This record gives sequence, C-alpha cells and structure tokens, in this order.
Amino acid sequence: MPEKIRISSPSVRYTEQYIESQYSYHTTSVSTDGGTYTVTPRTTEYIFRTERAVPKLGVMLVGWGGNNGSTVTASVLANKLGLTWRTKSGIKSANYCGSLLEASTVSLGSGPKEEVFVPFRDLLPMVHPNDIIFDGWDISSMDLGRAMERAQVLDWSLQEMLRPHMSKLKPRPSIYIPEFIAANQEHRADHVLTGTKAEQVEQIRRDICDFKEKSGVDKVIVLWTANTERFCDIVPGVNDTAENLLNTIQTGGEVSPSTLFAVASIQEGCAYINGSPQNTFVPGAVELAIQHGVFIGGDDFKSGQTKLKSVLVDFLVSSGIKPTSIVSYNHLGNNDGMNLSAPQQFRSKEISKSNVVDDMVQSNPVLYKPGEKPDHCVVIKYVPCVGDSKRAMDEYTSEIMMGGTNTIALHNTCEDSLLASPIILDLVILTELCQRIMFCTQEDTAFQSFHSVLSILSFLCKAPLVPTGAPVVNAFFRQRACIENIMRACLGLPPQNHMQLEHKMKNSFIGHTLNYFW
Repeated sequence: MPEKIRISSPSVRYTEQYIESQYSYHTTSVSTDGGTYTVTPRTTEYIFRTERAVPKLGVMLVGWGGNNGSTVTASVLANKLGLTWRTKSGIKSANYCGSLLEASTVSLGSGPKEEVFVPFRDLLPMVHPNDIIFDGWDISSMDLGRAMERAQVLDWSLQEMLRPHMSKLKPRPSIYIPEFIAANQEHRADHVLTGTKAEQVEQIRRDICDFKEKSGVDKVIVLWTANTERFCDIVPGVNDTAENLLNTIQTGGEVSPSTLFAVASIQEGCAYINGSPQNTFVPGAVELAIQHGVFIGGDDFKSGQTKLKSVLVDFLVSSGIKPTSIVSYNHLGNNDGMNLSAPQQFRSKEISKSNVVDDMVQSNPVLYKPGEKPDHCVVIKYVPCVGDSKRAMDEYTSEIMMGGTNTIALHNTCEDSLLASPIILDLVILTELCQRIMFCTQEDTAFQSFHSVLSILSFLCKAPLVPTGAPVVNAFFRQRACIENIMRACLGLPPQNHMQLEHKMKNSFIGHTLNYFW
C-alpha cells in the first residue's frame, strides 16, 4: 500500500525498498566556569533508512487469559469485524481510542488555509492493529471466551458477538513459580509448565517457533502482561552478566518467570516488552539482548493515574510552581488488584509509580536544591466490588509566591484494561517499526539500528528502561515529542518548534489599523 504522505524534498529519496532521508540533527553542549555557561551548538548529519514493506506481525502475550490479554484480543477482533453493539446509553462502535498511533494526530505544517493534522499512523508505514495475530501463555486454562467473561470488562452484548471467535483461542501453558506472585493466585494456576527452568525456557522457545510456523507471521514480539512479580535481588555471579544468568537458569537458581520469558524471546530473536513493574531486565538479561541485537523495553504500562501525574507535574514545574507533596491513592477490584494486595508485589508497583516525577524535579534547580524532591506517597488497595473500574484519588500540594500554597485534588475513574489495551498495541507496533529503521552519520557510514534498550517506548511506560548512562525522561510532552520527531527525521522533516515566525513577522491588518509586531 502506498504511503499517504509523500515528501517533496531533495533530502528525501523513495526506492522500492526504503524511504531514505538526510537529516541535520542540532544539539548543544554546555560547559560551566565560575558560574558562566558556555553553550556550543553542534550539528550532526544523519541518513535515515526506513523499510517500506510492513510485515505480518504476531504478538505473543504472557498472561493472555488475564484482563489485559483477553481485552486487547477481543478489541482487535471487534475492530476487525467492524462490530457495533447497544448499551443503555446508545449504540457503540469498535474503535482504538487511547492509542497514540491510531487515535492521535500530528501537524504536517500549514496548508492553503490552516494547519494540516494527520493521524500518527500515517507518518510512516506501520502495522495496522487489525492485522496483528495473537497467541500466548497463561497459568489459567480458560479459553479466551471464558477469560473475557471472567474479566467483566466488555459489555455483555459485545461479548456474545465475540464469544464464537474468542472461545477458539486457548493459551499455552505458562511458567509458574509461586514465590514470585501473591499466594492468592494459586487457584488460577491449573495450566503450568513442568520441568527445570532450562527445560521451561526451551519449551517457550519451541512455542514461539510453533506459533510462527503455524500462523505464517513474519515477526513475533513477546509482551508480558501477566501478574506483577516481586523484585529480584541483583546478585554477582547469579544475574549480573549474560553468562551468569544463563548458568543460573541451567543450575536452577533464582530467576523470575518474566526473566525466563525474556531470555527465551531474546534467544529466538524476538523483541520482548515488560508491561509490569518488576525488574525483569536484570543486568544479565540486558547484556543478553545487546549480544543478540534484540530490542527490549519497559517497564510497566503508563495508563491512567501515572500518565496524568507525568502531565500535571510537568505543567507545575514548567510554570515555576513547586510541588511539595504528591499523595496518590488507588483502589481496584480486578485480578491485578488482588495480586497487588500482597506486600512484595505492591512494592514493585510502588517503585514504578514513585519515580515518575524525578526528572521533572531535577530539571528545575531554581525550585529544588540538590537532592530535594516532593514528599511522594502511593497507596493501592484491593476492593473487589469496583472490578476493572479503578478509582484514583490524588492531592498535589505546591508552594507558590510569597509562601502561599496551592492544592489540586483529583478523582479519576478509569477502566483499567481499556486504558492498557491500546498501550499494548502502541508498544508492539512502535517496536516493530523501529526494527525497520536504520541510520548512520557522515563520520560513521555503517548503518545501525537503535540501541537494544528501546527507550523510544518511554512514553508508554511508568518506569522507562533506558541504556546505561542515558537520562531517564518521564515528562509527558518530552516523551511524545521524542516519538514524533524521530518519525519526522525518517521523513527528512525538522522537529516541530511551534515558533510560527511566519505569523509573528508579517504585518497584520485589524480593521484599518496597521500593526507592527516589533
């Protein structure tokens, strides 16, 4: 299918296989001497090369039978079938609301009369969600039709239309190590792999190969959307290097299920994304991904309360207002909430939620002294009655001018899995697109891909995984701009600067008065 956007520029070339662009990347380096900042602009010339052919994509979900797994599968089916259904508030139609790529837009520039906006998905050739083929694993033996009913997320009339299709889908047996998740999950674990850890990893690898062969997909991406695990200790000789991690798996030492899945996926050359807050990517797993040249990303879907926090704190700090206290309370009644009622699993979630404001605070030394940060408290409670409809209550207390206080209190009700599902789609589609992008510079003419730790996914994650030494960015608008501007670079377009100098420099007539903007 031809691209919907065609760039008319000598710096962009279309071949049968690639879109190639020449791109000038402008940065600045800063040095200080006695309180004086010396700023040196720098320009690096890049060539970006993006494969135009979109592959047939297979996505394997760990926790396929959970709320997120069953909901995203059902939602894609509903969209593919073009379903509509009646609710007490009227007729609803399948859509991808909440997806950055499918439901948000970017500006291309000025048209004859007004600014032209296009869907994000039209910037570059990318997989359409309707074309994704799903498979996966779960510790529960329920087929996806029954799992969808158990989740209680989708309207009943929609479930009835989907059930004939969903009931044909059944997860593969998964890895179950009881000490990593809450004891209250034991009743679901009737569909588990046996054997040693090494044997289980080999079985996951066989499952990936089997799925790829039977489905005919060109690529497989594996994504963890199963229960939150407790954190793993980083132990020298156990999981600190790729070699030690593989040896630990062979000898049956402590390795979490999510890390076992990561190792199997990496060894099969499949990108692996962690949608939960635990530290799946121990140093040995990261090193293994780099050795194999495989993308990894995470951690933890950034969907509701934390996404709002990344917007609100960005707004406050950027406005010169000093947040001094952030208190976040949640209660939810789905299986995620049940699992998080155990202290060790809650601690994993608490860590991923608590660090989201750090980079914004550190960006403003006018407001915050070195090491200073707001008081930040996160509480999660399990309340079965509310099901998947999570309640979040937040209080932001800030210092304003002359010792004044500003308090913002929020109440947010959100359907958890319906926020997470479009994020799952964005994660896998964006990851696949990055697999088709290569670039080089004038100094280093060998084309290379992005770093194995795919930090472009940060917009979609609570606790972004970044390469060692790279800055962690949580600020919402900086993360979104990163994705947009990388895509623009692939088309040889400059980043959006929002200066609109063409309007600020022209003379403007208001009535019969000539106004000069000088």
